[in-house]
Amino acid sequence: MIPLLEQDRELRRVALGTPQGLLAFGFGSGLARYAPGTMGTIAAIPFAILLKSLPSIVYWPVLLVLFLLGIYVCGITARRLGRHDPGGIVWDEMVAYWLTVAFLPVQWTWWLAAFVLFRLFDILKPWPIRQSEKFFKGGLGIMADDIIAALYTMAILALL
Repeated sequence: MIPLLEQDRELRRVALGTPQGLLAFGFGSGLARYAPGTMGTIAAIPFAILLKSLPSIVYWPVLLVLFLLGIYVCGITARRLGRHDPGGIVWDEMVAYWLTVAFLPVQWTWWLAAFVLFRLFDILKPWPIRQSEKFFKGGLGIMADDIIAALYTMAILALL
């Protein structure tokens, strides 16, 4: 068994020592000791504001590229750490939050509602979110459950 201090060093080495790790760990936000997914989602907000300034014709292709990039960086980072979906990998939360706010106006009330609902779905993992983690492997599995949580959030916000 690897001592905790050595595990922390290895985690930081992978998260901050490679471009893939830096992205997968949300520029370091995923290294938060508590609630790394929430910290990663918070880190996504300034980038969401930048993305929302893009015309829709650019926003969607960029979001698709960021999703595909996530499959790669999350998959390779998880393999380097020897775990299926390490909690510190938060690129999936970031991309999913960008999807969640795609149709929302840039208003703090809507974005807060999106944040709370998305985190709730990501944490509780109702059907089929939990199952998607097991069905898809590697980076796609890491990304898929958060995208489904984003779709749940978008559906509720659309009803509002």
